[in-house]
Order: sequence, then structure tokens, then C-alpha cells
Amino acid sequence: MKTYAILGAGGSFGIHTAFYLLDHAAPKKVIGVGRNPLRPEPFSLNIEKRKNFSYHAYHITYELDSVLELLDREKPQVIINYAAQGEGAVSWKKSWRFFETNSMALARLAEELATRDYLERFIQIGTSELYGSVDFAAKETTPLQPTSPYAASKAAFDWYLVSVHKYQKFPMNIIRPSNAYCPGQLLHRVIPKTVMCGLTGKKLPLQGGGRAEKSYIHARDLARAIHLVSEKAPLGAIYNAGPKDPTSIRRVVELTAQALGVPFEQICEISGDRLGQDSRYWLDSSAIKKDVGWEPQISWEAGLKEMVDWGRKYLDSLRDWPMDYVLRA
Repeated sequence: MKTYAILGAGGSFGIHTAFYLLDHAAPKKVIGVGRNPLRPEPFSLNIEKRKNFSYHAYHITYELDSVLELLDREKPQVIINYAAQGEGAVSWKKSWRFFETNSMALARLAEELATRDYLERFIQIGTSELYGSVDFAAKETTPLQPTSPYAASKAAFDWYLVSVHKYQKFPMNIIRPSNAYCPGQLLHRVIPKTVMCGLTGKKLPLQGGGRAEKSYIHARDLARAIHLVSEKAPLGAIYNAGPKDPTSIRRVVELTAQALGVPFEQICEISGDRLGQDSRYWLDSSAIKKDVGWEPQISWEAGLKEMVDWGRKYLDSLRDWPMDYVLRA
């Protein structure tokens, strides 16, 4: 029985990973670490009530000593890192904050963890944005072409991990997933925002008409990829994790409108493209399928039904929740 630690566990993907490990990995314990106390039930999904789970509010950038004291006390064999300053669209301003967390803080953490003999595997959750806009399915060996300060800061830590694994045998893997979605996701993301617009009669601003194409997976599929990599992957391996084909944002909104039973034209209005908008994120995920047997299992129909059910269940709580991203330390 292993102990798992999830950094960035207050976010929706970390929460779904904790649920998946508790349900499928037979863990001794799952420890969550996030910069804030857990959000209300519509976002935490009551993960704090699960047996063998504990949550601790520490900021990895400013309270690294407290994070390390916790890890040294619990001695997790597997550490999964979601902790990051996210949202590439806003990283053009105060871009140093993205490097502060996504590069510097994580390098400090990894250097400390390299001296801990309890650590068997560190799994970094990267991003498909590292490859930039592509007209082919990017492989793990495709040259990185980050097109935002956020993506550049994520690339820096990936390269750091590659180097310390190669020369110092740091026990790491990197997973670069496509865009994930799930119940509990904050409302500035396109799918939960579309759900809330459909349920409240608000208009979704569809940037650039939704022409950009991205690859999407349910967060539970991502959690399964993490578990399989933690059990089966060779150390040092980097894996893309996404569907076979990308989907235009317009089509994602159309599918969400169908799940809601609301006409597409009623939900959205066209707005201008955001700065640095890549036209297509597209991943070749054949390596993770070959090595550990992973491929996405949750269909658009099933995943979007979960999103709509979640929105309806918590509508009274979510109605006044902010739909814009707020940059914080």
C-alpha cells in the first residue's frame, strides 16, 4: 500500500485524481496540498470527507518549508504535481509570477526531494501548450515551441526534470495532457462557463468564433493515466495524454448546448481572439498507450452529461460565482 501526495490538490483535476486513487489504487493514504483551503462543495465535491484523505493548505512558493515538513512526516512514495500558476491567456502581464511558481518554486522543491529516500516517483503534470500551434499530432520528441509566458515557464521545469533525471537519476515522469474538464472546474473554463450560461441565460463570449481547435479529456481519464504511469512506466519517460483528434471550441460549445437542450445561438456571442491564441493543440498519445495501455475512455456524451448534472445540482451556489480568471500569487 502506497502513500500518494498530490500538490495543487485544491484544483478540480487534483480533486478528481484523489478520488480516482482512493477508488482504484488501494492506497494507504492520499495527501492533498493546495495553496488555499478547499473551496465550497460545488468545487471540492466533498473530497475532504473521504476516508484515507487529508488536505493541507500550504503555498508551494512561499511555504515550501511547511510542504517539506509534511512530506517528510508522511513519506509519500509517489508525488503528483499539479501545482502551477495557470492560464496562458493572462500570462502576458505579471509574467514573472508564472516563472516564480512553475519554474523556480518547483526546481527548489525537486532539489530538496532528490535527497529524500522515500520518494519512488515524481510525476509532473505538464501541458500540451508546450508544442505551440501544430498542423500534425505532436509527439513527445516534437520540438517545444511555447507561445506564451505560461507555456515557457512550464517548459523550463520540464527541461530541468529531464536534466536531473539524466545526470542525477531523479525519479520522475512527465505527463503532458490535453485540456481536461470535469465537475468542480472553475467557471472561467469554456465548458463549465457554457454550462452556466446555458442554465442562467447569460451569453458566452466565443473568442474568434471558436475556430481554435484543442484536444479535450475528462479529468478522470487523466487520473487514470497518472495511476498507470505511476505503476508501469519506466522512470524518465515523458508522455502525451489526449484523444486521437482535436475539437474546435465552437464544436465543444455546440456539444455542450446539446447536452443542455439549449440552442447554440442562444448561448453565445462572437468576440475577438485573445492575444497569443494558438490555432490547434493536437497530441500523438501512442507512446502512453504502448507503454502502459492508456487511452481515453469517457465520451463527449457521458462527460458533458456529468457537467450538466453538476451545474444543475449546484446552480444556486454557482449562479453568482465569478466567471473570469483572477491572477493571484
